[in-house]
Amino acid sequence: MSLLKTVNLIKTYKMGEMTVEALKGISLEINQGEFVAITGSSGSGKSTLMHLLGCLDVPTSGQYFIENKDVSKMTKNELAKIRNQKIGFVFQKFYLLPDINATDNVALPALYAGLTEKEAQKKAVSLLELVGLKERAKHYPYQLSGGQQQRVAVARALINNPAIIFADEPTGNLDTKTGDTILELFTNLNKERSVTVIIVTHEPDVAAKTKRIIDLIDGQIKTDKKL
Repeated sequence: MSLLKTVNLIKTYKMGEMTVEALKGISLEINQGEFVAITGSSGSGKSTLMHLLGCLDVPTSGQYFIENKDVSKMTKNELAKIRNQKIGFVFQKFYLLPDINATDNVALPALYAGLTEKEAQKKAVSLLELVGLKERAKHYPYQLSGGQQQRVAVARALINNPAIIFADEPTGNLDTKTGDTILELFTNLNKERSVTVIIVTHEPDVAAKTKRIIDLIDGQIKTDKKL
């Protein structure tokens, strides 16, 4: 089943008097349960594409569908609802709130989604256990290593049972061994929970851990191959 579909997606930016065409007609489909890497050098358009697919931005033209719903014409409030209900994000920077513990960081999106504090906390602890951090549930970000903070970020991304996880350079701030642990976590989530995982990366070793690589160059798809 097609989970994400784009049709001739174009994104342009105004930079002074110049118009920069970041994406030049991207058409692709990603099915439920896929494990995908979006690759390309700096300036290839991969982060722009992720922002559009993740409903963080809107295209200049073209169409974008999530579960056959046209999100390219949605309002900001509608996009926020899609992000909250359908999508989980993991970034290179962990973006944990420093003054609350791991459990509260994970629980926060569930509170925004309407769960009670008790329900959100219970779910957060369960997810911290899933990512191997049950013993660190009450620790604050400054008490955690980079890899542990990223695992908290993964747990937070899962709190609202998203259909899709977008991970933007998720191993960029981690050493190789810790990065491999995070990638293994994504692999297990994809395999055992059928979560669709889309990783944006410029690292071939990271892309090789996925099952499909979409390589961009100058805002266009250069290759799209399954591994």
